[in-house]
Formats: sequence, C-alpha cells, structure tokens
Amino acid sequence: MRRRFDREPCSIARSLEILGDWWTLLIIRDAFLGVRRFVDFAQRLGISKNILTRRLAHLTAHGVLVAVDAGVHGPRYEYELTAKGKDLFTAITVLRQWGDRWVFGPGHEPLLVIDRRTGRPLPRVRVLGEDGQPVPREAMAVVPGPRLSAARAPAASKPRRRARAS
Repeated sequence: MRRRFDREPCSIARSLEILGDWWTLLIIRDAFLGVRRFVDFAQRLGISKNILTRRLAHLTAHGVLVAVDAGVHGPRYEYELTAKGKDLFTAITVLRQWGDRWVFGPGHEPLLVIDRRTGRPLPRVRVLGEDGQPVPREAMAVVPGPRLSAARAPAASKPRRRARAS
C-alpha cells in the first residue's frame, strides 16, 4: 500500500504528493516546452489515455495546470501552466541539469536551454545568499520553521554536541 504524505510537516513530502511520479514531471516538462493539447501530451509521452487523464486532472485540481476551453465547434480543452505551475521552472531546470551532468555527462546533453539575450546556455542553478554569492552546503543550517515546533524537528537539524575527551 502506498504511503501518503499529505499530512507530513515537510514541504518536500507535501510537494511529492502533488508532483511525485515520473508521468507528472514529464507532463510539466512538456507543458514548459509548449505542449497544450491532450492528444499531443499522449503522443509525445507514449502514455495511456487513462493515466494521462488522471494526471492532468490531478495537476488541474492542485492548481498547477488550468484547463482552457479552446474549442471552436464544441468543447476542446488545452492545458496551460498556472503561476503555481510556472514556479516549477527552477525545479525542472535543476532536475534537467542534474541529469545532464550525472546521467548523460558533459558534452552529451540532450537539450540545451539558452538565454535568448546572449545565446549562451543557462548557468547551473545554485543556492545564493542575500549578497548574491553561492552558499556552500556546509554553510547551511536547517532550523524549525513557523509550522514545525522544535520538539518535532528532524534529527539532522538538531545541533550536535562534541564528546568530551576523558
């Protein structure tokens, strides 16, 4: 039986309830590439119609996509990314960049995303501090946020004490 994460006090777990399977992420990828029609999603992905129908309904119910009636001679829906969906661009970019580096390897990327202003590939996404400089992972700390009390904080975020030498 599949475990549900919709009550977990974790942003990653809750996000995975919405985005956590490969078909969903591939639908979002294709939406960023301009795919809008059901038939085009089905053809590009090679996905069965019943699975595609469920995933599109799920993404629409969660406000990631919106179904827009584009029919001239009766209803025909197209799917557009909402602001919530467009906000996934960075996450999709990070996932693509990870795959380019660790799955295909430098120089073997299937797609390059370029900055139209410069014609150059987008630089690797990095976590930046307030000063605009990269923040190394070692310099980050995880602390309980407003939703999570200190008593329920993940073990990894609690400060470690050094053992005293005897």
